[in-house]
Amino acid sequence: MSMSDPRELSLPRQIWRDRWIYVFLLPTILLVGAFTIYPVLASVWFSLLDWNGFSRAGDFVGLDNYAELMRDPLFWNSFRNTMVFMVLAVPLRVGIALLLALVLNQAFPLVRVFRTAIFLPVVTTAAIVGVVMRYVLDPTGGPLNIVLLNSGLVSQPVNFLGQAGLALYSAVGIWVWKWLGVTLIYWLAALQTIPVDALEAAELDGANAWQRFTTITLPLLTPFTIIITLITVIEATNVFDLMLTLTGGGPFYATEVIDIFVYRQAFLSSVPRLGYSSAAAIFFGVCFIALALVQLAVVTRVRNGRSGK
Repeated sequence: MSMSDPRELSLPRQIWRDRWIYVFLLPTILLVGAFTIYPVLASVWFSLLDWNGFSRAGDFVGLDNYAELMRDPLFWNSFRNTMVFMVLAVPLRVGIALLLALVLNQAFPLVRVFRTAIFLPVVTTAAIVGVVMRYVLDPTGGPLNIVLLNSGLVSQPVNFLGQAGLALYSAVGIWVWKWLGVTLIYWLAALQTIPVDALEAAELDGANAWQRFTTITLPLLTPFTIIITLITVIEATNVFDLMLTLTGGGPFYATEVIDIFVYRQAFLSSVPRLGYSSAAAIFFGVCFIALALVQLAVVTRVRNGRSGK
């Protein structure tokens, strides 16, 4: 019996033929719909309301919440902190991980031990890391300050998380250390795609390690660099758990990122403002989507350039 051309079947018949595919997809579709799509759509609607979360329905205010956001200095402060965090943390994490990957991609004693040691912080909950680091960086007896004082590097304790000009940079360092192992794995996987023959041929031609890296390794890693950077940018905007337990957005809003701003407006205000916090989240989400589209355009252009199109 010859099989019918799928194009000859009507849509209901195609669905019935592939019914088991849809049955197995149904749980995922329901979960994504309930916990991703519906909350996003609900947030868009809430952003148009003046709603405290207690009444059954809020008052429709249209775009007033967005207009207020444009005038809110605390919102723009959190927006700036998020951008500064991302601009500092992403190059540091990507760059340091690449350097470590180049070293740990070599065969030498205990290389697996070093890889495991770098990856260990990844398996620790970010909230726990925040709590522990508050103790480590404590100016009144934290281990780091004790080492700095005893070594003579500083003459008085450094309040890493209590100084407005230092807290955000401290948070950047902790975040990079915590997630460095993930990016290291990405780079190690990317380095496996570099042809060994090309490196050996360059070495026979007299190219030193730096020349082999800049002329062979780095150009071949360009597509991976774009993807790894994009992934890291996305992760750099999801620092709520770490920042909440580490500084809570302080001191004086110096480390308040968008996540903390939305949380504070929705749950910590004397009168919860779920509509206003939803507007902040939606506005930042739109900005981030625009950034992702720009990165996607760059990726497409690089790929087309490499393929000669």
